[in-house]
Amino acid sequence: MDVLEAKKIWSEVKSELKTVLPEHAYIPWINGLDVSGCEDDRFHLISVHQMAPQIIKQNYYKKIVEAFKKISGKDFDFSVVYDADYAKKYEEAKRKSRVKSNKEDNTKNDALENLAQMHSSANLNLKYKFDNFVVGENSRFTYSVAQHVAKNPAQKYNPLFIYGAPGLGKTHIMQAIGHYIIFNKKGLKVKYIKTEEYVNELIKSIQKSADLNRKMETFRQKYRNVDVLLIDDIQFIESKQRTMDEIFHTFDYLLNKNKQIVITSDRLPSEIPGLPARLQSRFEMGIVTEITPPDFETRAAIVKNLAEQDGIELKFEVCEYISSNFVNNVRELEGAYNKVSAYAAFYNSELTLDLAKKVLKCDEKKRQISVAMVASAVADYYGVSVDDFISSARAQKISAARQIAVYLSRELTGESFEQIAKFYNKKHPTMLYSYDKVKKDLKNNRSMNTDIEYIIKKVKE
Repeated sequence: MDVLEAKKIWSEVKSELKTVLPEHAYIPWINGLDVSGCEDDRFHLISVHQMAPQIIKQNYYKKIVEAFKKISGKDFDFSVVYDADYAKKYEEAKRKSRVKSNKEDNTKNDALENLAQMHSSANLNLKYKFDNFVVGENSRFTYSVAQHVAKNPAQKYNPLFIYGAPGLGKTHIMQAIGHYIIFNKKGLKVKYIKTEEYVNELIKSIQKSADLNRKMETFRQKYRNVDVLLIDDIQFIESKQRTMDEIFHTFDYLLNKNKQIVITSDRLPSEIPGLPARLQSRFEMGIVTEITPPDFETRAAIVKNLAEQDGIELKFEVCEYISSNFVNNVRELEGAYNKVSAYAAFYNSELTLDLAKKVLKCDEKKRQISVAMVASAVADYYGVSVDDFISSARAQKISAARQIAVYLSRELTGESFEQIAKFYNKKHPTMLYSYDKVKKDLKNNRSMNTDIEYIIKKVKE
């Protein structure tokens, strides 16, 4: 759902809340809320008040959810975060309006509406900012390069090509660049687009067009009349010759005009099937950087950060439980936390370990996946057999696959190393060594990360 549509729904929800909440509740806590985006049926609301996340969750969560249901007919969820940039703009708008006229409310609303329109034109989600991105060893270098690009667009790292598996934060960092530029580089025009949306727009411009040249020129200028172009998921350009031609010419046009380009992908340019050499060389001419899956410490920091944004003091045991059970990517980690926190807020209960276990049912899911299932999936993927794993075979192919099987057995089943050792007919220290080796290799081995992501999906099917 785009920002303008989300704002329309939220405006109607606010009108509904105004009729059901007392003025002393509506004016300070609801009236100042704005929408930064909506994803997966979850509205992201921003507030100028630091206490708003906690106050709203504790006192008005049910009323707001009910209002969403009444207005839209859908079970929307929502989150509230304090946004310092939004608060600063909000206060600045009020200050200027007091100087210019006595019509404070009108001037304030106009200023905030202009800000919303600016973000809508850029197609950005306000929640994706540098200051709420949790940096770990998996993303430290990429984060540093992205900040440099945001502060110095088109000066050094151009284009910036970020790659990594889905759900690791590529879109967050990309949009954080755009968000920073909008707030700090006045006059620069930013545009964010997903490659699939770009392809669909191109097709519409070509189909049933009475004036093809005019429509194509309009389409091209939309993405060339910018200072910063952010292209997400470029791998979907695969084998689409007309799209690749358009991207190539837009790419050259912007570079020649000294404009910044940022691209994300789930793979390296050299691994995108059918990508012409001329495009590959241009994607690689700036800097190519990778984001890998976060380690436990980073995952725990992400969960803790989400709780702090909601004004919740999360106990370590709850944070540890979520972080230990959702290891594949940041997206599913956030989803798990959101599910637990929403349940706690809706039933007005404390967010405890027992509640997290009840809602997420991770232990039940782990019991459903056995060591044997994992071993079979890994063996199939690498073209060996489970008997090879259990045997004393030491061939490199078998040994490497067995180590991955041990790692995934521990991650996906929660079985002890002793139990895993019994299955593989090996000693306990061997299991520990295999697990630690794979965990260490995953930090630098992108190919292994891709393999493991695929195997996990097959096991969970």
